[in-house]
Amino acid sequence: MRKIVHIDMDAFYASVEQRDDPQLRGKPVVVAWRGSRSVVCAASYEARKFGVRSAMPAVRAERLCPNAVFLPPDFPRYRAVSRQVREIFKRHTDLIEPLSLDEAYLDVSENKTRLPTATQVARTIREQIRSELSLTASAGVAPNKFLAKIASDWKKPDGLFVIQPKEIDSFLSPLPVDRLPGVGKVTEEKLKHLEIQTIADLRRMDLPTLEGRFGRYGVRLYELARGIDKSEVVPDRPTQSISAEDTFQQDVLLTETEPMIRKLAEHTWAASRNESRIARTVVLKLTTSEFKILTRSYTPPSPPSSCEELTSIALSLRDRVDLNAAQRFRLVGVGLSNFRELDDASAQSTLFA
Repeated sequence: MRKIVHIDMDAFYASVEQRDDPQLRGKPVVVAWRGSRSVVCAASYEARKFGVRSAMPAVRAERLCPNAVFLPPDFPRYRAVSRQVREIFKRHTDLIEPLSLDEAYLDVSENKTRLPTATQVARTIREQIRSELSLTASAGVAPNKFLAKIASDWKKPDGLFVIQPKEIDSFLSPLPVDRLPGVGKVTEEKLKHLEIQTIADLRRMDLPTLEGRFGRYGVRLYELARGIDKSEVVPDRPTQSISAEDTFQQDVLLTETEPMIRKLAEHTWAASRNESRIARTVVLKLTTSEFKILTRSYTPPSPPSSCEELTSIALSLRDRVDLNAAQRFRLVGVGLSNFRELDDASAQSTLFA
């Protein structure tokens, strides 16, 4: 049986801002760009008391908490702190699967520091984050990833919660089904039609019925309701894509998107420089004022070798968007995908030379 720890930094971006500026401590802090189209990246717990949440429109956050301090995100700084947190993880295990800058799974079935229990590993990691970085983290400890993630949210902020194997059934049974991964509003409504609202209700459904109703996901529902999750912690998961996107203050014509495309190409190129592999495909994403998403992509004979080349390809992809000239757009994004090892990319480049 595995011993999994899920670490989730508390209000990470906002907490970094409060740590680095003592005048912000104790105040409601919202990390977001100002503007009618901006969304909240993070909110301090002081701001959350007013109902402010991540991914909420920034204008709504401002209405809920007019006295909040709004700060533009500083992702290079957050990434630097995230790397410091990761170094603390590495003292205890090499089996680390980052989910984002502020959370990760750790398999501590065997830990480097030879602590006797996973709970002690989690407690030590939290103490080290607090003493060395002046930040707090919540942790969940359980026999698998699914349960560990639920546990880390159980006593937020600055909490530690453990689900022992013998406690799985009693812990899961009363929970609403929307606590299961993948159960969104649509699936939740389908389950309600079957008179299933809690995980205990779901456990009364047999496997053939769930599979018949939900296909392959029915099998997953059957297993999760019983606390079964066989997925492993996968360290150093290869990057599939890198992108940057932004929403315009006002909807714009396609011909007016060039400045934003250039800016986003610079962000994407800078982020790609941290990768040991090479991206071969350039992707342009556009969202119309009616929320229709369009993507165009191109894989050149050799990978883009500079920011200028990436920008040029992204702009050429814009020319492949064949819509009415009066069509307006609310969002644009530039991405890189189809990552390959450097030797593979070089071989392909030579092949097409």
